[in-house]
Amino acid sequence: MRLEGKRAIVTGGGSGFGAGIARRFAAEGARVMVADINEEAARAVAEEIGGLAARADVGSGPSVEAMARRAQEVMGGVDLLVNNAGVTHMPTPLEEVSEAEFDRVFAVNCKSVYLTARALVPAMKAAGRGAIVNVASTAGLSPRPKLNWYNASKGWMVTATKTMAVELAPFGVRVNALCPVAGETPLLASFLGEDTPEMRAKFLATIPLGRFSTPGDLANAALFLASDEAAMITGTALEVDGGRCI
Repeated sequence: MRLEGKRAIVTGGGSGFGAGIARRFAAEGARVMVADINEEAARAVAEEIGGLAARADVGSGPSVEAMARRAQEVMGGVDLLVNNAGVTHMPTPLEEVSEAEFDRVFAVNCKSVYLTARALVPAMKAAGRGAIVNVASTAGLSPRPKLNWYNASKGWMVTATKTMAVELAPFGVRVNALCPVAGETPLLASFLGEDTPEMRAKFLATIPLGRFSTPGDLANAALFLASDEAAMITGTALEVDGGRCI
């Protein structure tokens, strides 16, 4: 019960890593708002864990503000925020990615961190406590060809994590990032270009531990960073990647 009495929001919590994190946070005692652009998926996870569901487009200011207001009204505030929602573009030469795809990647992966901070950080600062976990990627640390703008968005998230950590430390708010390698999530096919046994084998050959990141892997790491066990850890980008970045 390492998160007993804590109130959390997990974005992109309706599937993949986000669902795994939401389940683990709830099992450890947190009251969890599962936020997802897919309201049905959010509701399914929320019902499973006894949490709350919210439809949220994390790239939209009004949508994020509505999510924050509901969290305040129903949970009385937010102690923990996991910025997990993310998208990518298909493997494509950098100059061929459309402007619409570029804008979508940066709205969901980058602007969302600004929007959730704008909506939730003031109350954390006033309370003198809080923890934020941003789900970045090994792509932001060790970029791969043809995922250029996705790589760049995750590199932005790592830098945002570090600068947020420095600014918010005097207020008792910690900010850390997780950097998973690809996992069994809805984004896997987009990373691979096509989800075939051959493409999986080729990708797995680049991971020393020989497997993808799982929702459980990310949930365990997020739990640690969000808990008081990590009270002296802020501004880190923790690789949960089976050695991919070595």
